[in-house]
Amino acid sequence: MTVTIGRRELLVALGGAAALAPLAASAQEPGRIYRLGVLVPTVSRQSPAVLAFFDELRHNGFVEGQNLTVIQGSFDVPNDRLAGEAAALVKAAPDAIVAGPELPLRALQAATRTIPLVGASEDMVAEGLVTSLARPGGNITGISLLSPELDGKRQDILIEAVPGARRIAAMADSTANPPYHLQVLQHGARSRGVELLVFAVGGPGEIASAIEAAKAAGAEALNFLATPLFAAPGSRNNQIVMERIAAVRLPAIFQWPETAEAGALAGYGPRFADMYRQRARIAVKIFRGAKPADIPVEIPDRYELVINLKAAKAIGYEVPAGLVLRADKVIE
Repeated sequence: MTVTIGRRELLVALGGAAALAPLAASAQEPGRIYRLGVLVPTVSRQSPAVLAFFDELRHNGFVEGQNLTVIQGSFDVPNDRLAGEAAALVKAAPDAIVAGPELPLRALQAATRTIPLVGASEDMVAEGLVTSLARPGGNITGISLLSPELDGKRQDILIEAVPGARRIAAMADSTANPPYHLQVLQHGARSRGVELLVFAVGGPGEIASAIEAAKAAGAEALNFLATPLFAAPGSRNNQIVMERIAAVRLPAIFQWPETAEAGALAGYGPRFADMYRQRARIAVKIFRGAKPADIPVEIPDRYELVINLKAAKAIGYEVPAGLVLRADKVIE
C-alpha cells in the first residue's frame, strides 16, 4: 500500500528546481564549526528518530563533537516552556534550528525572522507557516505532512478494518485539530454509514479519560488524528495511549507505522524516523549555504500501512484478509 503523491511532488519539483540547482556544488567550509539548535517538544535526545537525525547528519559530513555543535536542552520541551526556550535558542545564534510541529515553530517565528528554521508540521501552508510548498518565502522550510488528507485516509482504512462498526471515534487534539477538519471527517464517515464521535483532548492528563469515554459511548474503533499529543512513537503520551487502548480492547489506527509495530492494530503514514532523516538533509542544505526561502517545503515520498495481527489477536479481533494483503508490513 505504499503511495507516492505524484501531483504534489511535481509541484515541489517544478517550483524549486531553479533554487536547488546550485546546491550540489556547495560544501561545508573546512575548519568551520556549525551550530545547530533544536526545539522539539515531543521526543527525547536518545529517541530512535533523533538518533536517526544525527546519523543522517554524520552521513552528510556533519559530526557532533567534530564540526558540529548542538545547543542542548531543547528536546522533550513542554508547551508552557516553548517561548522561553525559543528565545534562548535565538540568543545563542545557531546556523539553523530544527523544530516542530506548529507550536514550537510559531514560538521561534515570533523570536526570529532571520535564523533558518527547519520544521515539520501537519500542514505548513494551511497553518500559515509558509507561503507555498514550492516557495516558502521566509526563514522557514522543512516538511509538510499533509495530515488532514491522511487523517481521512486512515479513517477509511479503519472503517474497512472494522466492517461491522456503526460508530467509531476520532480522538482529536483540541489545540491542533480545527473544527472544519473534524466536520469533513464526520461527513466522510456518514457517507459510509458510520457515525463518527469526536473526543477533544486538551492535554496529556485528559488522554486516558477520553479513551474511556469513547468506549463508554459505544465507539467500536479509534482513529487517533495526526497530532504530537498522541502519536510521537516512544513519547510519554504515546505510552499512555497504548496502555489505555489495550485496556479498553478497541482497534485503533495511528499516524505513524512505528506505532503499529509497537503494539497498536494499525498505522498508516510516513515513518517517524524517516521524517527526521529528511529534516537532517534539509539542514545540510542550509549549512552548505542555501536559504530557507529558496528551499521548497518537502512532503513525505512514501507512506506505509502496517497491520499488527498480534495486537488484533490480543483484543479478540480478526482483521479482514483483504486489508492484510494490501499492507506493506504485517506483524504476526
